[in-house]
Amino acid sequence: MKIGIKTLVIALTIAFMTGGFPAGAAASENLVIKGSTTVLPVAQKVAEAYMKERPDVKISISGGGSGNGIKAIIDGATDIGNSSRFIKGNEVKLALERGAYPVPFRVAYDCIVPVVHPSNTVENLTIDQLKAIYEGKVRNWSELGGPDKPVVVISRDTSSGTYEVWESKVLGGGRVYPGALLQASNGAVAQAVSKNDNAVGYIGLGYMSGDVKAVLVNGIKGSKETTLNGQFPISRPLFMFTRDWPEGKVVDFINYMLHPEKGQKLVEETGYVPLY
Repeated sequence: MKIGIKTLVIALTIAFMTGGFPAGAAASENLVIKGSTTVLPVAQKVAEAYMKERPDVKISISGGGSGNGIKAIIDGATDIGNSSRFIKGNEVKLALERGAYPVPFRVAYDCIVPVVHPSNTVENLTIDQLKAIYEGKVRNWSELGGPDKPVVVISRDTSSGTYEVWESKVLGGGRVYPGALLQASNGAVAQAVSKNDNAVGYIGLGYMSGDVKAVLVNGIKGSKETTLNGQFPISRPLFMFTRDWPEGKVVDFINYMLHPEKGQKLVEETGYVPLY
C-alpha cells in the first residue's frame, strides 16, 4: 500500500501527541543514537542508567545537530535520531522515497535561553530586541541599556534544531546577519560566550551554568515552570525519532526514557523539563 505524505504527517502528529508505541520483535543488542546536541545530555544520562540495568546492551551516542539526526534515521544509519524540532515536510518526502516511516517520540521539554557574559549588566531583552541583535540592527550594548561595547553575536549553524526554533520564534523568518559567529553545539555557544565580555548567544536550559548569565525574555525567566505553563516565549518539545515502528531493544530504551520514575526523572536531573 502506497502511503502519502499527508497520511504520514497525520500519523506522525498522532504519534507526537500520544508519545508511545507498543513493543515489537527483538532487535540488535547494540543501539546507535545520533543527532541534536540539545538532546545529547539527556540521551547520555539515560543511556548510562539504562546500560547499568541492561548490561547486555551497548549504546553509542553522538551529536551533530537535529538535521543530521533525522538524516541518519532516513538513511538507516542510526537506531534513534535525536531532534530538538519536529520533522519537516521535505524530510518526510525523502524518508518515504527511501522506504522509511519516521516515528516521533516526545521525550522532554526545553526552553532556549539567551545568555551573555556574567559581567554584562543587561538583565532583560524583548523578542524584538533579540531579533534586532541577531539581524545586525543593534551593534552596541549601550543601545540596550548596557555598557558602551560592541555586541558580538554568537549563533548556531543551520543544521541545528535549536537554530531553527530560534529562527522561527525570535527572527520570525528573518536571517542572522553575516557577521555572527556560528557554533556547532550548545556547549560551544556557552563556551564562546563565557570567554567574551561582549558576546550574546542562546542555549538549551540544560546547558546553563555559572559561566554564563541567563537573560530574561520579555521579563520572563526561562525555567521548568515557565516552560510548562507556556509563559516563556522560546520553548519547544524535544524528540527521539525511529526509522519505523520501533522493536526490541529500541522500543525498550524509548519506554525507559518515557518512564516517569526512570528516564523522566533523569531528564529533570539533567536540567531539562520532564513530560509529567
